[in-house]
Amino acid sequence: MKATNKWKYHALLIAGVLLMYVFSKYIYGGKDGFFKLFQMPYFMFTLTMYIAFFATYFVHFYLVCPKTLKGKKIYTFIIGVLLMFVFFAALRYFLEEIVLFNLIGTHNYGDEARRIGYYFFDNTYHALKAVLFSTLLYLFFQFNENKNKLHQLEIDQKKAEVSYLKSQISPHFLFNTLNAFYVELIDDKPETAKDIHKLSQLLRFVTYEAQADFLPLENEIQFLNDYIYFYYKRYENELFVDFKVEGNPVGKQIPSLILIHFIENVFKHGTINDKNNPATIYLKITDNHLVLETNNKFVTSEKYTNKGIGKNNIQRRLTAIYKTDFKLNYQTKKEYFSTYLKIPI
Repeated sequence: MKATNKWKYHALLIAGVLLMYVFSKYIYGGKDGFFKLFQMPYFMFTLTMYIAFFATYFVHFYLVCPKTLKGKKIYTFIIGVLLMFVFFAALRYFLEEIVLFNLIGTHNYGDEARRIGYYFFDNTYHALKAVLFSTLLYLFFQFNENKNKLHQLEIDQKKAEVSYLKSQISPHFLFNTLNAFYVELIDDKPETAKDIHKLSQLLRFVTYEAQADFLPLENEIQFLNDYIYFYYKRYENELFVDFKVEGNPVGKQIPSLILIHFIENVFKHGTINDKNNPATIYLKITDNHLVLETNNKFVTSEKYTNKGIGKNNIQRRLTAIYKTDFKLNYQTKKEYFSTYLKIPI
């Protein structure tokens, strides 16, 4: 949800809270209760109380909720709520019993009521309302954002399905044809036959295996090796790309075709035939995470550092799968472009 729309809801909530307060004073105190709101020093004490109230509301909304609820850190959230109780009581005490007292010479609370224990306990009611309102509104915004993201993912999925269907021009015919070429060439031109077989494997992976949501990491790496292999065949000795894999991929799974986006960018938009500036692709595999780093000198005429469909789709897909439990960075420094991806496995 856009920030402007959020502030509309904030404004409505603030207006609602204040109107409810004024209305309650009229209901329980009649006209005298209503006019008392605008008498000094009662008006000043009410004003400071609601300054503390809405300060707590916004701090909780913009600081505590994003840091805790997005990652489902319930215990941290509870600690944050308790700190909001302290924050509200401390701010209200400062505004009323120190600032206002020095201005008008009157305390809002009596001597006994200003003791820390009682003062904190008495103010938890107001602090709880501020925390409750901000939490509910935050969850409402999150619900709408997640619903919009899911809707966008469904649209992207439908587009991908349509694109996939368009590309399915008799795949069996294609594979059978490649297999026929392989059989004809295996004796006379074994190297060419080997390349045809590798191409058939690459196409089969994209056409069939990659339709699953998750795939074995070792299969993804083999796909990347095959993809890079054909660039080596194209450029022969003029290709300077360093592809390294560190760690054991066996038994691990990742979202299908999540890595090819970054490798494809290196080959499509980067300088890959400069011996003095070789492109690097580094894949590190640990027990819990996978890290992919790419770095290459880019073609100055290319504008692929700008936001594009591929980049946005990758961001949305990662967010849908991992929520906030991933890192994705793009960086441009002079003539070099680098990417960093870290995901759980």
